[in-house]
Amino acid sequence: MKIGFCMFLWTTNVTGKHEKLLKDIKTTGYDGVEIPIFEGSPDDYKRLGEMLDRIGLERTAVSAMGDPAMNLIGDAAARKAGINYMKWAIDCASALGADRLSGPLHSTLGHFSGTGPTTAEKKRSVSSQRAIGDHAAKKGVTIGLEALNRFECYLVNTMDDLCAHLDEIAHENIRAMYDTFHCNIEEADPIGAFTKHTNHIVHVHISENDRGVPGRGNIPWRKTFSAIRGSGYDGWLTIESFGRGLKDLAAATKVWRDFAESPEAVYREGFQHIKDHWKRAGR
Repeated sequence: MKIGFCMFLWTTNVTGKHEKLLKDIKTTGYDGVEIPIFEGSPDDYKRLGEMLDRIGLERTAVSAMGDPAMNLIGDAAARKAGINYMKWAIDCASALGADRLSGPLHSTLGHFSGTGPTTAEKKRSVSSQRAIGDHAAKKGVTIGLEALNRFECYLVNTMDDLCAHLDEIAHENIRAMYDTFHCNIEEADPIGAFTKHTNHIVHVHISENDRGVPGRGNIPWRKTFSAIRGSGYDGWLTIESFGRGLKDLAAATKVWRDFAESPEAVYREGFQHIKDHWKRAGR
């Protein structure tokens, strides 16, 4: 098991100016960081990966699509734009040295039709994801699709929804991510949602019910960590938290207040939270 921290708390564009912060994350004990991919070129991410190597941090990647003109379940033009975006993001993740690219990479974040997903939209999604999966396989990257709550997307809201869709896609490079924040909203049994679908899950986000400091809210952490460790999962446990520092990201994630006294409290206390619960779950 590896412990990671998502850089969304500060930025959607990690650069050399974050080196001091990244070194402190490493000193705290983290194995790696999760790097947002929204802009730049593969060469930019190659240089970032080299800096992370010098610091001693491994990495995963995260992205999303917020422009309705890029929609993997939309019309032909929107699907083409979405697939091209995903190929670019995969190329950047590969250059970064990340073998995981996760997020709501199935449909446009925050874009709604006014109803649930149609059969036609699901069929278009299957076709889009298979094309994306083929490119990801060439680059050695696995996509971890994320089921989001109903206020952020409508294609897949539960792990049952997501994993049934993955069975239709049937591509080994298109898998699932489990996020404790979203499952705490949508699942009647968040723990059961993990244990039922462990064969699909390749990435886990540790996120408190308010997206603040893990351990300070009402997520059933002891049961959650017991289920994850008991399943034999041996991948990343990556903390995802959000702040108000970036206006567009705060608006997209509906963050209107501070959830902690400082970012340092989130990553330092959060790291110890995972270490303590993982140890306890192994007893």
